[in-house]
Amino acid sequence: MDAHLRELRYFVATAEESTVTAAAARLFVSQPALSKQLRALERRLGFDLFVRLSRGLALTDQGSALLPVVRAMLETWDRGYVEARALTHPRQLIVGMQTAVGRDLQRPAVQRFRTRAPGWTVSLRLVGWDDPTAGLADATSDVAFVWLPIPADDVATRVLVRENRWIALPAEHRLADCTEIPYAELRDEPFIALPAAAGPLRDFWLALDVRSGRPPAIVAEATAADEVLELVSAGVGIALIAEGNARLYKRPGVTFRPVPDLPPAELAIAWRRTDPREIVHLFVDSVGG
Repeated sequence: MDAHLRELRYFVATAEESTVTAAAARLFVSQPALSKQLRALERRLGFDLFVRLSRGLALTDQGSALLPVVRAMLETWDRGYVEARALTHPRQLIVGMQTAVGRDLQRPAVQRFRTRAPGWTVSLRLVGWDDPTAGLADATSDVAFVWLPIPADDVATRVLVRENRWIALPAEHRLADCTEIPYAELRDEPFIALPAAAGPLRDFWLALDVRSGRPPAIVAEATAADEVLELVSAGVGIALIAEGNARLYKRPGVTFRPVPDLPPAELAIAWRRTDPREIVHLFVDSVGG
């Protein structure tokens, strides 16, 4: 009996989360799609992996027996894939990022890395918000600058910068002349959101934790910072943004104002816990913060 790697990853994530809802958020897939894939895997296996309970899922005896085997197999595959891909681009480190990094972090990090690892090159790769791991999840990036929270247990992070959240408004917005804007003034405004695949990161940039259960009015989605600000400039909606990015992405037609009553955003360096290569940790150690 053959099983696809994707199905096995779905099985492990669901076993670890114990609910389809939590596993789907972690995997960036819809709940119906995840349930369908799990049932298809069970049909091919010829036995159930889970017992469906009112409070969630529990592993069957067969699922409990299979789980450690699948975990070990996936870890072996991931290590092998990283090593094989490294042979395609020897002595090249790919650094993923979701927005411009700036903040005097990226440039000195690359310089220190090149001094410590002569002969290695660094390739910077911009990844859309639909992958909040910035390429770490599918190993298309070796390390990444990411905004937290990141919904992946196999990714390690180190916070580099904490910044206040600001709001990006059309220049003619009714609140544009305010020095700062409490979030309560923004609750009923139309928001531009990250894609649903961003999971908890989307929720963070909508400030769902301070909305008291009131859903935001989402008028558009964007996969990159430039898209967000183009929509703001066009008057489509507003968007929360990190204070440092408000400086990096200044443009006509957009006003940035601090939102003082929100917890800060965290920019981090991230890497896969299962990646054994010393060169990855050398780059991580080269990053200040």
